[in-house]
Amino acid sequence: MSRLKELERFGQSVWLDFIRRGLLTGGGLRKLVEADGLKGVTSNPAIFEKAIGAGDEYRALLVAAVRAGQDDPEQIYEKLAIEDIQAAADLMADVFEATSGRDGFVSLEVSPRLAHDTERTVAEAQRLWAAVSRPNLMVKVPATPAGIPAIERLIADGVNVNVTLLFSVDVYAQAADAYIKGLEHRLTAGKPIRTVASVASFFVSRIDTEIDARLETMAAAASTELERDHLLTLRGKAAIANAKTAYQRFGQVTGGERWRSLASHGAHVQRLLWGSTGTKNPAYADTLYVDTLIGRDTVNTMPPATMDAFRDHGNPAATLEHDLEGARAAMNLLADAGISLDAVTAKLLDDGVKLFDDAYTRLLDAVGKAKKAA
Repeated sequence: MSRLKELERFGQSVWLDFIRRGLLTGGGLRKLVEADGLKGVTSNPAIFEKAIGAGDEYRALLVAAVRAGQDDPEQIYEKLAIEDIQAAADLMADVFEATSGRDGFVSLEVSPRLAHDTERTVAEAQRLWAAVSRPNLMVKVPATPAGIPAIERLIADGVNVNVTLLFSVDVYAQAADAYIKGLEHRLTAGKPIRTVASVASFFVSRIDTEIDARLETMAAAASTELERDHLLTLRGKAAIANAKTAYQRFGQVTGGERWRSLASHGAHVQRLLWGSTGTKNPAYADTLYVDTLIGRDTVNTMPPATMDAFRDHGNPAATLEHDLEGARAAMNLLADAGISLDAVTAKLLDDGVKLFDDAYTRLLDAVGKAKKAA
């Protein structure tokens, strides 16, 4: 059995953090479902930028768009993206049915330019939900201060939401509360709640990238060799400890009376989804952020290279609740060293919104250039 498929035994679903037309039309996605037990697909502006802007895969489609009189790069991109999302959703429909709506989702992100505008985020998400018109769509909404109330309203409206750009455990708790409130609104209004789903995408590797850089800067300025060595031993510890802390908070949320009441009416649990699980530091194992975060009611969305690595030499085992004392100790040591996790996660949220905004700008530029070439 594929190591990826073995993760099902430990309550974890594997989603693919990648999409492009050839994967959908060439049988690649279906093969991943059959061989590896793939249960979902996520996308973002950076993924679409690479897909549409590189090579000739979308050339014929761009030519058709030009001949149809379409001129606006944003409209052209959206048309291509929606077609890809619809095709992927159709390919994942059997998984959606087989899991009774727990898995089989495909995610499409609202424009990152709306990340700080609640009303426009809600309107954009509702528009995309209607345009894609698939029950296994998840609309990605960032966990900004403006995004949290948008999530509550969208869930209340029956729109599936992938809460993205989560770095902070406290902000995760806000996202979980928004999901619960949205379901409570539906229940009060007499609407079904078993047809609505959400995941909370908690980013991992970016935490280590940011904190490791800070530790190395501090180590370079250390006054003693002992201090320097101590700071360097803390590298690569923050992301996993932070994720394990988030999972403990998840347990508190799902163990509460409010959630148990909703579950009794058929609500789907809002699972934690581990995002940004490709290893950025070549000194770390390429399956680090999969091997260490395997547990019940979770999702790991992996880029293709990480899926290949885990399929080849990953270690399927229930690890997410191992060494919680060590995780707490690592967090305390980082705090003692002067690393403010709150400051780091706030910065990463701002950086994440900007990175997706920049990718969106490059995406539209790539579509414009490809359109002209076509």
